[in-house]
Amino acid sequence: MTHSSPPPSRDQGRRGALALVGALFAGSLLVYSGCGDDKPAATQSPVRVQLIAFNDFHGNLEPPSGSNGTIRVPTGTDGGTTNVNAGGASFLAHHINKLREEDPEHTVVVSAGDLIGASPLVSGIFHDEPTIELMNQIGLDINSVGNHEFDDGRDELLRMQNGGCHPVDGCQASATFEGAKFKFLSANVFTNVGQKTTLLPAYDIREFDGVKVGFIGMTLEGTSKIVNPAGIQGLTFQDEADTVNDLVPQLKEQGVEAIVVIIHEGGYPTGLYDECPGISGPIVELAERFDDEVDVVVSGHTHQAYNCIIDNKRVTSAASFGRAITDIDLVLDPVSHDVIEANARNIVVTRDNANNTVDTMVRGYVAKATPLASRVIGNTSMALQAPVRPLPAGQSGEFLLGNVIADAMLAASKDEAKGGAVIALQNPGGVRADINAGEISYGEVFTVQPFANNLTTLTLTGAEIEEVLEQQFPPHQTSGNTLIMQVSEGFSYTWKASGPAGDKIDPATIMLNGVPLDPTASYRVTVNNFMASGGDSYTAFTKGTNVLTGPIDVDAVEAYLRANNPLTPPALGRIKREP
Repeated sequence: MTHSSPPPSRDQGRRGALALVGALFAGSLLVYSGCGDDKPAATQSPVRVQLIAFNDFHGNLEPPSGSNGTIRVPTGTDGGTTNVNAGGASFLAHHINKLREEDPEHTVVVSAGDLIGASPLVSGIFHDEPTIELMNQIGLDINSVGNHEFDDGRDELLRMQNGGCHPVDGCQASATFEGAKFKFLSANVFTNVGQKTTLLPAYDIREFDGVKVGFIGMTLEGTSKIVNPAGIQGLTFQDEADTVNDLVPQLKEQGVEAIVVIIHEGGYPTGLYDECPGISGPIVELAERFDDEVDVVVSGHTHQAYNCIIDNKRVTSAASFGRAITDIDLVLDPVSHDVIEANARNIVVTRDNANNTVDTMVRGYVAKATPLASRVIGNTSMALQAPVRPLPAGQSGEFLLGNVIADAMLAASKDEAKGGAVIALQNPGGVRADINAGEISYGEVFTVQPFANNLTTLTLTGAEIEEVLEQQFPPHQTSGNTLIMQVSEGFSYTWKASGPAGDKIDPATIMLNGVPLDPTASYRVTVNNFMASGGDSYTAFTKGTNVLTGPIDVDAVEAYLRANNPLTPPALGRIKREP
């Protein structure tokens, strides 16, 4: 079990570790040969292992822009802060290599999930093969599977590990695709009801100077609620802490005393990137529930950066998009094989030095993607805003870009031959970025909708439509965290913030073209296939009948923007909120 202290500076951490090691070993661990020789053997030296960790890279090969490309750092001792530009694969590679050079034989590079998925066009348009190839070059060792690794289903995730060309599009980024040279881990994702067979390995054991370190990879338990259910049929996602605790005895039986959990779940701190004040969220309870034999927890999912001690365990996270990395120093007892010190620091991935090899690779991918990304498909007189989270006080949850996308979905499916839809609904989690005023490129639209979901048109009764609208307000969510679906032109309703879960919407306010919805009548509704399968817990969509699959969502938006160029942004007011 780790003996940890508050996050020290780099030099302080190493000096402290050496001082502690000296106190533990000086004159007290003389080992005799047992062969009649009265001379003591040399004292065994402690073993130092370096972990380099990051999380939620999301295929950001190029330096991310806007607020996604900065880290807030202190300006000095006056308490001030400033934003520093950060991230970009070539800069990430440089920072990792500089740390690894200190002791390459005792260094492990790990990712806490969402390495791929919801990626910018440069990676996403090639099914994230560029990200895998680039991480092979950087020297990633382990990736704990996140929820976004399941965006395109289990088979595509396995292709990322094992290689092979895409079954539909072939190999586009390179002539062949060999898959990941690093290991995907997912201890709590099982392929059978008996929960004995995992989809991917549960853990990996590395040995350093005779001392073993176990790495357990953990996927977000709630993954099944936020990815397309069709892609994960037959899989079960189990409680993270229960799974870890069941594995600890197995690791110990193999001589593992130093245990690192790499988990795609996280928390929310109130401080800066290398601090841990006011940490809250699921990672706190999980760290407290993990067996005391767990020494380090590398986390992710929330896109936050923190460096904590929780329940005497070192718990870290390194923001997102390659903007930060965590340098974790472990000092291992060569006799007991346990961790006697675990120090860490979060490092901003500044853009002052780039790795030339990785930079060349990124430029190559950009060159291949540029003709697709740069073509202009429309024009807008004003910026189109994506959803704001959490939902600002008093706002209904409707946003301008959501209206445009819902209208595009309806336009693509309203003809009888294409579905006969009269209503279209878009989940806000599928809208990932703003569109600026002026020319609209395909690359911008792809960034907004990077999941390549198919439009799906189905028949629901008026009562079932009301049911799915109420599912926007599950009992465990506050109104600030509510995810409001965006609705197409002609459809409107009012929700009441103070209303109880399951009764926030007055059916009389649900209108289609000015006429209240008839609970017993049937309506053709277009959503994306993620929603149609019950994603985001909109399970009422699974009651739909006469299901018809349509085009990819991004293609529908492109067609709509071309047909309505220049775009006249639709007015707000389709969704109203009462106190």
